Amino acid sequence: MLETDAPKSEAIEPVRTTWDFRAQLRIWARDLLLALCFTVVIMVFLYQPVKVEGTSMAPLISDQERVFINKIVYRFEPISRCDVVVFWYPLDRSKSFIKRVVGLPGETVEVRQGAVYVNGRALDEPYLLPQYVDSSNYGPVRVPADQFFVMGDHRDSSNDSRVFGPVPASYIYGKAVFAYWPMDHFGSLSVSAAPLK
Repeated sequence: MLETDAPKSEAIEPVRTTWDFRAQLRIWARDLLLALCFTVVIMVFLYQPVKVEGTSMAPLISDQERVFINKIVYRFEPISRCDVVVFWYPLDRSKSFIKRVVGLPGETVEVRQGAVYVNGRALDEPYLLPQYVDSSNYGPVRVPADQFFVMGDHRDSSNDSRVFGPVPASYIYGKAVFAYWPMDHFGSLSVSAAPLK
């Protein structure tokens, strides 16, 4: 009887081919493209990053600070008192402003020695710093239907509804919701509605 050398079974290590690398590259490129498209859709239709220029909303928002604005929120909920809104400047629609809503449609707004009164009742504004409040008087004025009275938090250096009047609702295109730069201001910009005293 002759013994033959039977081939020994050995585990064969799969060889990575160029095809495998190209397939993986295509998958990564597809995922990256989808993520990029998703980001663009969010930026164009939902949220938009903006850079704030000026100090009229200090201390909440500083000069050169970056914030996100929600561009669709007002399709689902009404504009409320204390919302920080972004709108086209009524005297020049090529410019955008950011201010806080203090007066709603149909309300009477008056400023007495720097204190805001709505329908004769003082507005509680805990977000204001004493050094930013001016002692001016304004009004009273009645806010027309579908318009909003807006003011900056840095009252003594704010070009707001005391200068250009109430802002039509159709000019308001976003709500400032989140600060992301600089990092020491990182966080939400939302505050609860200020009650009338």
